[in-house]
Amino acid sequence: MSGPNPVQRTALQLYRDCLRLVHHVAPGHSAKAIALRTTVRMQFEKNKDLTDPIAIENAKAGAVRGLANYMVFQSGAKDAHVSQAMTNFHTESVKQARNAKVYVKEKHDKQE
Repeated sequence: MSGPNPVQRTALQLYRDCLRLVHHVAPGHSAKAIALRTTVRMQFEKNKDLTDPIAIENAKAGAVRGLANYMVFQSGAKDAHVSQAMTNFHTESVKQARNAKVYVKEKHDKQE
């Protein structure tokens, strides 16, 4: 029998998963560990009063995405080929975002 879908996990289970991940990547009381734990705590406290089921599921999905993204990033950083591909993707994404920003600014300036 498998466990629940990650998004179907309770908020408490996700919170504990996040803290376990922090302990795994930054054990002890280093500045990085304290910053990560504080970030996790702040995000969960920010959403503790949500009552809308859709908003709750969106917040939980965001937590799962954050955990998954961090794990992919960490594992990718250990593999030279994947690390280079991630760097290339990031560089290209930044270029595209800057080009889009320039295009929107130029379009806005022409309309004035």
